[in-house]
Amino acid sequence: MHHHGYAWAGEKKAFDNEALRRPPHPTPPPPASREDAAAQRLADRYREVVAEFGITNLPPLQTAHWLMKPAGAVRGTWEEPKEAGEWLGLQLAEAAPRFASEADRDATRLVLLVTAAVERLAWGGDVSLGHYLTGTLFHSVALVTCSPNRSGPELPCPLA
Repeated sequence: MHHHGYAWAGEKKAFDNEALRRPPHPTPPPPASREDAAAQRLADRYREVVAEFGITNLPPLQTAHWLMKPAGAVRGTWEEPKEAGEWLGLQLAEAAPRFASEADRDATRLVLLVTAAVERLAWGGDVSLGHYLTGTLFHSVALVTCSPNRSGPELPCPLA
């Protein structure tokens, strides 16, 4: 078992596009006629999700689905939860001055988040944290247990 780290910062508007944050359904919608505008929009949206989910670095809705992203999305890999937690702490410390909420910047709170993350990774869980940044930005950081993942044991390691 090992852990992969993922980080993303971008426009909150992009983060809110939930269709691109979930894998495409295995069954495509039925073919749409040119007269059925709603069915055509559904088919177009499905094609967009098929094309974009696997290549976009938008955080997926389900943390384990990071494993479905390209290997290039992995920011680090660690065998030990403590090492992964250290990376998480660095990510949070780097972004904290830009957190929109003053409470989210509290150093004690950030240490507690990292401690809880290490504990969760130790039993094979995943960690996903997100913070609003000043302006219209959102910061997401995740640690995903791999080989196997508890919530997606069928998901292969992106670095294998």
